[in-house]
Amino acid sequence: DLDQTFIQAPEHRADSNSIPNQPEEIPVIDLSHIQNVISEIGDACETWGFFQVINHGVPCDARKRVEETVKIFFDLPMEEKIKVKRDEGIMMENTRRTLEIEKKYPMAMPSSTDPEDEGLRVVYNKWPQFPSDFREACQEYAGHAEKLAFRLLELISLSLGLPKERFHDYFKEQMMSFFRINRYPPCPRPDLALGVGHHKDADVISLLAQDEVGGLQISRRSDGVWFPIRPVPNALVINIGNCMEVWTNDKYWSAEHRVVVNSTRERYSIPFFLLPSHNVEVKPLEELLSPENPPRYKGYKYGKFYVSRNRSDFKKLEIQNIQIDDFKVVT
Repeated sequence: DLDQTFIQAPEHRADSNSIPNQPEEIPVIDLSHIQNVISEIGDACETWGFFQVINHGVPCDARKRVEETVKIFFDLPMEEKIKVKRDEGIMMENTRRTLEIEKKYPMAMPSSTDPEDEGLRVVYNKWPQFPSDFREACQEYAGHAEKLAFRLLELISLSLGLPKERFHDYFKEQMMSFFRINRYPPCPRPDLALGVGHHKDADVISLLAQDEVGGLQISRRSDGVWFPIRPVPNALVINIGNCMEVWTNDKYWSAEHRVVVNSTRERYSIPFFLLPSHNVEVKPLEELLSPENPPRYKGYKYGKFYVSRNRSDFKKLEIQNIQIDDFKVVT
């Protein structure tokens, strides 16, 4: 049986406005080809907001180790997994299928969404005891993912005609990056449910390791049609988050995406999210503005924005989650 809470509204179900066998695909960019990689990344960020990378430098062994370790964890009895159940101060989550792991240990973030409240609270990872190498495997992979994220950030900066270090200062103080491990079990009614509903990432850039099962779909910028991201062996799927969309004043696109499920196979994915420091004000970059291209967003403090999103998601509040469109300048 399918829990009623997982049933999607008809307009959000997997068969709504989608092309399951779409021949057009997001670019697959070989990072070892230095000559054209900057322009290819720029085109992908503007047209799709998504691309895949190969020869990216994240060791296959590190990725495989995490995948194997996590499968062992999810096969443990529930009484063992529940020991790392998430609360608002612990960023390790187990809701039968998700683990959320901070890259920095511990991590500080705003204590509330109140603009006048300058207090910080500390969140930390609550690591499972089994398997014994879980923490080591996760930290090794996260280190490689973060290194690649900053390499991609430099290439994106160059594609905008900016110095490659242009974004570095946004990550100097108490960076808030993390990665998540998702397990999508087989679903008895995949026509009614989604693994993850439609959303945009609130970060700067996301790196996704997906298995061969597939299920990720994105909404095409040109017409909003949904189409699947084909798994490419050893590739990582890259997508632009809200911060980059605002920094580039909508030149680069943060695409909506979702995950469809199936009735026979489980699926694993590992997304890494690069987030700026909590005290960074996210607003369009001055270098990219002009009288013909005025700012389309008001600035917002990233930490306050993140905390609002995070608490709403955690408590499953029956309210509209905060979005960057709330900061759009009305013209």
